[in-house]
Amino acid sequence: MDLEKHPQQPVAPAEPAGIRASDADRDRIADILREAMAEGRLTAEEHAERVDAVYCAKTVGELEPLVRDLPAASTAARPAAAGVPAHDSPAGPADNMVAIFSGSTRKGRWRVGSRTNAFALFGSVEIDLTEALFGQRLTVINATSIFGSVDIRVPENISLRGSGTGVFGNFEVTTLESADPEAPVVVVNGYSVFGSVEARPRRGKFIADLHDRLRKHFG
Repeated sequence: MDLEKHPQQPVAPAEPAGIRASDADRDRIADILREAMAEGRLTAEEHAERVDAVYCAKTVGELEPLVRDLPAASTAARPAAAGVPAHDSPAGPADNMVAIFSGSTRKGRWRVGSRTNAFALFGSVEIDLTEALFGQRLTVINATSIFGSVDIRVPENISLRGSGTGVFGNFEVTTLESADPEAPVVVVNGYSVFGSVEARPRRGKFIADLHDRLRKHFG
């Protein structure tokens, strides 16, 4: 065969949409979705559906539609440059708190991760965020209670949102909206079956002390 007359054709580069997505690409899209939910652009259910799709996506083209209707979408799905980490991507896996015929408590001064899974089966989980350190703006807590309880307390100066279902049980999230647009946002999702999931702000020390005095005085 005459190679000069039939030169080997170069392989055409893949279209950008067909490039395989990297972990950094997926994390960048997940960051945009988290910000969108924190700003109220997505509901908790929409956020959960899109995040599931993000980590199932194989190509950049599958990621782009997930943020097409959100700010920063024009650059969101571009592949990350090699060696450049995704900005503000969540560090590590979700924290897990499990109570089966037992109790699990987290309180005091501790650093909160971006995701926490709380599961109570004939037990109780207590998550106290009133003195916690938030390393990110959005914190998502997935709470499941079956014949048990998950009790979440937050400081009064953050935003608290959530959605869930109680089946012969109680799922209650006291909605808070902070006046500070940069304040942390805690979102509680999940369900309870013959149990309870409750998320609410902890009262200030003055109110708590006053309540205790009145209770002691009037019995």
